[in-house]
Amino acid sequence: MSGNQEERPERPSEVDGTAHLFRALGKIIKVLRRNAGLSQAELAAATHCSEDLVSSVERGVRTPQPDFLLRADPVLAAGGVLLAAVDDVREALARARTRHPDWFRRFADAEAQAVAMHYYEVQAVPGLLQTEAYARAVFRHRRPVWDEETIEKWVADRLARQAIFDKWPPTTISFVLEEAILLRPTGSTEVLREQLRRLLDIGRRRTVHLQVMPLQREEHPSLDGSFTLLTPKGRREVAYTEIYGHARLITDPEEVRQYTERYGIIRAQALTPHESLAHIEKRLGEL
Repeated sequence: MSGNQEERPERPSEVDGTAHLFRALGKIIKVLRRNAGLSQAELAAATHCSEDLVSSVERGVRTPQPDFLLRADPVLAAGGVLLAAVDDVREALARARTRHPDWFRRFADAEAQAVAMHYYEVQAVPGLLQTEAYARAVFRHRRPVWDEETIEKWVADRLARQAIFDKWPPTTISFVLEEAILLRPTGSTEVLREQLRRLLDIGRRRTVHLQVMPLQREEHPSLDGSFTLLTPKGRREVAYTEIYGHARLITDPEEVRQYTERYGIIRAQALTPHESLAHIEKRLGEL
């Protein structure tokens, strides 16, 4: 692990003021799982989530989502113990969303409700894919300098958003990352190694498509910068852009169509998901 991880930061639950709830739930889930004679991998398979999520929830590192509690209660023969916590967890998550700054809140709400999400990133690993150490490095290097409390709050918010990967039924998610992102050792070389391993882990999920856009491409349809496409449930697709804290949630159908067209061309020019994972593995081996 990176040196900046030696002092453990506050977790999302701690920043939220709901640490006791999530830690207690994690301990209860661990006891129930062991009493049921299940491994973390077996519980993950039965609840349609990753083994990493189960481990993180039991350690109080990540928030147990309501959907996870609903699925885990019968699997663990909990007799409604986990179901009883669902409303409290939903309330805590709602409070967490209000922590986002005003300019980001509309996007965060749309992201949480989306049935499809597509991300194109040019400068850094997208927030949904960032490790804790990588996210902390991104926030610490920004200018003007933020205090540690603010940095930990933003890191916590960013990690909390990653619960989207464990929703069931799953959200359709794709990413296209510029190759330069894989070359920049944000934080440190070790932080980058951990981040590349995270990309491989997420990229191998059957619910995620991860692609790399090589630097050697002579043509590019979108040199203007990063953007995101979201399809909220029951609504039309929207686009989102952000630069220097100035955000736009784009709903105009014609403008959204232009971003959709760009993204389609970008995906066609990028390496395939299989080629992209091989490329990331190669880069990891070079570090």
